[in-house]
Amino acid sequence: MTAHIAPAAAPTAVFPAPPGWLSMSAAFGDEVPAIADRDDLVVTVAPGAGHGAPACFFPDLATIEVDGVHLAPGVDPATVAPHRIGDRKRYRTLWGLLTHECGHAAHSRWRAPEDAPPGAVAAAELLEESRMEAQQLRRRPADRYWLRGSATNLILADTDAKALTMSKPSAARTAALLLARVDGGVLNARETATVASTVEGILGADTLDILRAIWREAHRTADDDAHTMIELGRRWCEAIGTDPDDADPTSTTSGDGEPGDADPGDADPGDAEPSPLATAVTDAVGTIAATVSTETAPTDPITERLEAAARDEAAREAAAHIARAVFSGGGSRTGSTATLGTRAPSGAERAAAQHLARTLDTAGVRERAETKTTSVIPPGRLRVRGAVAASAQRAAGTIPTAEPFIRTNRTTVPTPPLRLGIACDVSSSMKAFAGPVASAAWILAHAAHNTRVPATTATVIFGRYVRPITHPGSPPRAVTEFAANDGVEAIDKAINALDGALNLSHADAARLLVIVTDTYIVDETYRRNAQKHLARLRATGCAVLWLTPEGAAPEPDLVGSDIVHTLTDPTTTAREIGRAATAALRATH
Repeated sequence: MTAHIAPAAAPTAVFPAPPGWLSMSAAFGDEVPAIADRDDLVVTVAPGAGHGAPACFFPDLATIEVDGVHLAPGVDPATVAPHRIGDRKRYRTLWGLLTHECGHAAHSRWRAPEDAPPGAVAAAELLEESRMEAQQLRRRPADRYWLRGSATNLILADTDAKALTMSKPSAARTAALLLARVDGGVLNARETATVASTVEGILGADTLDILRAIWREAHRTADDDAHTMIELGRRWCEAIGTDPDDADPTSTTSGDGEPGDADPGDADPGDAEPSPLATAVTDAVGTIAATVSTETAPTDPITERLEAAARDEAAREAAAHIARAVFSGGGSRTGSTATLGTRAPSGAERAAAQHLARTLDTAGVRERAETKTTSVIPPGRLRVRGAVAASAQRAAGTIPTAEPFIRTNRTTVPTPPLRLGIACDVSSSMKAFAGPVASAAWILAHAAHNTRVPATTATVIFGRYVRPITHPGSPPRAVTEFAANDGVEAIDKAINALDGALNLSHADAARLLVIVTDTYIVDETYRRNAQKHLARLRATGCAVLWLTPEGAAPEPDLVGSDIVHTLTDPTTTAREIGRAATAALRATH
């Protein structure tokens, strides 16, 4: 008999001291009616529960016990929230054990007659494991992930792998617990291929085909058909050459008189080398566990939203931390990524800043929003149809409900704020463009300060380090020039610094991120992180503009569908950024 179904036993007396186990038991119990399709089950989850098995179902008492030792390390039982499907992956094995026992509660309804041969009953109960799981998956296909998550624990509980011998009973029991689960839809054939080959070598192809036909017929047997299950158990015994009247011919210690059978008088099996069958089972269990650990767990919209919000909050906190380090401390004071001092802005740069400010003013102009309303009394334009309807209602002696007057209300739409961040690559390949970009940064900062649109800008350079050039809300009096001698490009940190300083990921303003680079990023880690940060900003509606040197070929995986312009003189560069900012402002209509 399998170790985790106890029809005649009493539940374990478990009274865990930590209250977290009690709350976990209650939380698991709240979800059981949907899984087991019955609302009379009591659930206990605690260390020591399970009647000596990972989990156990007591059908006569409508009780399920799950041993708390299988809770994943680091998970506090008081924090579990199984009503959120996505939370269940934190304690995948424990939830899989519960799901398995719920399957027993829902589908293991047959009872063996008192006069049934004990060997046939034991074989039928062994077949019940895969039969029940197959039935559970027909009713709830999404439970496959959880059943797979607990399969290895249940297999090891029902089979002492070290005691497996090259005997027919051992091979047959292994086939029922692993190969039958493949046909039941829980395991995959490739995960049990070595076991199948070893079992076939012991039983022979013909016998294995007979056993496979038996468990497939069991999978089609009704939940309450005890007669058929006992008959299948009897046929199972006949197929492997054991007596149905034996106490448990499916035991791994049962012999059949053939060479290789375990003998109770032999030495401790632990002193001998494991059999090829034991090795195959151990390897299969490891393969199944490794495969399940890489599979995607089921989730639900609520959990997805909560997890997305948590990820977004963590990303914002990380961006804010980097922004404080860059704009407050100026980043690292050692190494390259150096500035070369400041100079007074030229007349052309001042004129460009004024022109850009006027452009942003125009972009911020909003047409008045119009809404039309109707009323019983003036003011408003009289609608003849409404007046006729009101007159007819009065003539009929009813209270008039028609509203013959219509008027148009026009309200001013507030101009959205603009937040604009500029990140400039100062690796050696960008040396020729250091001057134009420094000029463009000053033009943008002053244009934002002088426009009627509430605008905030910030500029950083990035190479080995990230350094600020213009600070948010503080237009510089002089143009800050910088060198371009670095050998790497910390573009990811530059994006995060601007996001944290300007809140580029907050969808409450028109936002534009300008990146000046040839998009050749040496370090693959910087590239991957930048792709992740850009994807998050784009998802929130932040526009991204790339300014690249003439002749540069922007990397598609980095740029995506963003706008790309070629770097030219400072005035033209500032104008291109102004156009992109205008587009971002108008997109917020």
